[in-house]
Amino acid sequence: MDPSVAITAFVALFVIIDPIGLTPVFVALTRGASGRARRGIAIRACLTGVALLTVFGLAGEAVLNFVGISMPAFRISGGILLFITALDMLFERRSQRREGQTAEHDDPSVFPLAMPLIAGPGAMATMILLAGQSGGDPLHLLMVHLVMLGVVGLAFILFLAAAPLERALGHTGTLVISRLLGMLLAALSVQFVLDGLRDFGVI
Repeated sequence: MDPSVAITAFVALFVIIDPIGLTPVFVALTRGASGRARRGIAIRACLTGVALLTVFGLAGEAVLNFVGISMPAFRISGGILLFITALDMLFERRSQRREGQTAEHDDPSVFPLAMPLIAGPGAMATMILLAGQSGGDPLHLLMVHLVMLGVVGLAFILFLAAAPLERALGHTGTLVISRLLGMLLAALSVQFVLDGLRDFGVI
């Protein structure tokens, strides 16, 4: 087994998933939640992300082709959904909804944490490409998926450190980061849409 396969997969997935960059996003999305609630959100988000990336690593192109969805369309839809989340973070709509809803009805674990932040269009496309290089070699496929588990596991560990991070930032610091990350997420969502349009040949 060529060790360069693991190195290539780790670098690609680490850059795309960006566990370090996801940690402050997790803090912003779970602001005000208890430690127990945050652990539950982190577990659900990471398990869902692993499940989605595994499916796309094993049968990604087949799944999209079966339902008639192209990867550019997938990128555009992911960008639109992420933009809606960015607006919620910028205008504190999530906090307003929390006042009249329980955490069960405002759970960010599946959307947007698991998808499109952990298992976004870029990560799914990366899994498809990495798996496609296997040439049917089961060891290659296994290595790619083990590396993916390692990267998502790193994200989970960092999520567990969200509470101390929030305490260090304080209420004002968390609000500032929430707004800043909202702007960055909005820009990232627009980039997803532009990438999809570019793949379609529109721009």
